[in-house]
Amino acid sequence: MAKLNPYLNFDGKAEEAFNFYKSVFGGEFHGEIHKMGNAPGTESLSEEEKNRVMHIALPIGNDLLMASDIVPGFGQTLTVGNNNYVSIFPESKDEADRLFKGLSEGGNVEMPIEDQFWGDYFGSFQDKYGVHWMVNYNEEYSK
Repeated sequence: MAKLNPYLNFDGKAEEAFNFYKSVFGGEFHGEIHKMGNAPGTESLSEEEKNRVMHIALPIGNDLLMASDIVPGFGQTLTVGNNNYVSIFPESKDEADRLFKGLSEGGNVEMPIEDQFWGDYFGSFQDKYGVHWMVNYNEEYSK
């Protein structure tokens, strides 16, 4: 079975966002933080764009949360929308509360984390970097 890993794009905030995510989830980055300036063909970029993240990855459980920054000098633009969520399935209600509280800090809670009519403990929010998250705990999923 193929494995899916969420990949996020930022407008110059990837490293800051991932340091924040690392402070909530713990662990260390998978490999180094690759910068745009180390790639061929980036000589004409501004110093700010050369310092943008080309790739960063943070292991979370058996998965990787990955990201990069867009490069305006290459004609890239970022449109933050609600069409992508990172859905987290923690192993306990306590972990669900910890992750929800940590990641939603400074963001916008859409649905507070609480027991839902369908039987799960669930909440959703947009973090302070514009990324949409769902935290979903169900005892059956964690077995």
